[in-house]
Amino acid sequence: MSIVIKNTLTGKKEKFVPLEEGKVKMYVCGVTVYDDIHMGHARSMIVFDTIVRYLRYRGYDVVHHTNFTDVDDKIINRAAEEGIDALELSARYIRHYFEDAEKLGINKADYYPKASEEMPAIIKMVEEIIDSGFGYVTEDGSVYFSVDKVKDYGRLTNQKIEDMESSGRVVLDGNKKNPMDFAIWKSAKPGEISWKSPWGEGRPGWHIECSAMIREHLGDEIDIHGGGNDLVFPHHENEILQTEAVTGKPLSKYWMHNGMLQVQGEKMSKSMGNFFRVRDVAEKYDKHAIRFYFLNTHYTSPLLYSEEMLEDAKNSLERLVNNYTDLGAYMKQGPDGGEDVSDAVEKYRENFIAAMDDDFNTRAAIEVLFQLARTTNKSMAEKTLSKEGAGIYVSLLDEFNRVLGIYPEISDDDGTLDSVMEILIDLRAELRERKAYDLSDLIRDRLGEAGIRLEDSGDGAKWKRI
Repeated sequence: MSIVIKNTLTGKKEKFVPLEEGKVKMYVCGVTVYDDIHMGHARSMIVFDTIVRYLRYRGYDVVHHTNFTDVDDKIINRAAEEGIDALELSARYIRHYFEDAEKLGINKADYYPKASEEMPAIIKMVEEIIDSGFGYVTEDGSVYFSVDKVKDYGRLTNQKIEDMESSGRVVLDGNKKNPMDFAIWKSAKPGEISWKSPWGEGRPGWHIECSAMIREHLGDEIDIHGGGNDLVFPHHENEILQTEAVTGKPLSKYWMHNGMLQVQGEKMSKSMGNFFRVRDVAEKYDKHAIRFYFLNTHYTSPLLYSEEMLEDAKNSLERLVNNYTDLGAYMKQGPDGGEDVSDAVEKYRENFIAAMDDDFNTRAAIEVLFQLARTTNKSMAEKTLSKEGAGIYVSLLDEFNRVLGIYPEISDDDGTLDSVMEILIDLRAELRERKAYDLSDLIRDRLGEAGIRLEDSGDGAKWKRI
């Protein structure tokens, strides 16, 4: 089996063949750090976190970079409002980013380059773009990329230049030779943060930072470039132009873009004021529920956001978590001997891998988990599953969870809790025998408060974590 990826560049699913066998160089566009991240950012973060996890699960050596744009008009304006330095503001929100990423169960990238720390590489690339004939310097010391020098601008969006010009996303600027030209270096305005360059004091344009960072840290070509589909134009289109103007090589072999999170049909964004901060949502929903909510839809599809949908996701996930914890309890309390589960386990693994190999289809992968839950719930109820078999299923779910991150961990204690619970269950049975129901109920209730549920059955009481 091979992984296939829907490549934005070609519009087709393609077999994944990295530039170097067994290794993957991956760059994902991060956030502009002028405010806390919202749930729209969370979707992209969880999508690409899961993709990296799966590539590693399949044996690839992945180098994963995600950048911070920490120099930008929005950052400068917000810092001016607060009366602080722009980099002080961005540093605050970078700290918040990592706090919020932890609330989403995000594994850290291998490196987080920042625009402010990559100025030599950025300036060098701007110089090379000018030297190659693709850039020009204006009277005020800004530098623009000339799209007239490019023959196939628009290959990522599959649009013609005239269509882009009429899209409403082209910024008019008297310094430009062509309205489609874009700034790769901006001359400094009075009071703005700036760096010295051959063209005077200034700062980088938005697009150039990613091209320079990729080239500096990952080389001329990478395997996967990712981000939200709102970045396809102009950001990723312009990255392609900048890099290829200098290297003459394709920037990325595969381009991947997640669909937008929408609120009442509109993209969730700070500029529209329809966003929900991760830290606020995380006060009510844990990382497992949030991840399940996003991963239960294919990453390329748009996704509606509402608290009702998050609540539905939480309730659906509870069915899987109950099965997971039941299996965890059963592997300690179930019968010895029983059906051989090795073939079934291998089939579930094959189905999970087949789902994820098909363009990281987490929705189909989650359906495999529901199928497993239905089967094992029935086997546990009928006592045809052995405790050894339950342990094998728990190990399989742990394996899948290293990719999805939707199950809470089953604590691997030293057996002390088992012994304590056995004593409490025996004590409670004795109390019920003596008709001291108030005390037996007190044990049950206090255990419930501690996160342990007692369930009475014909075979005696059973317990599990909740």
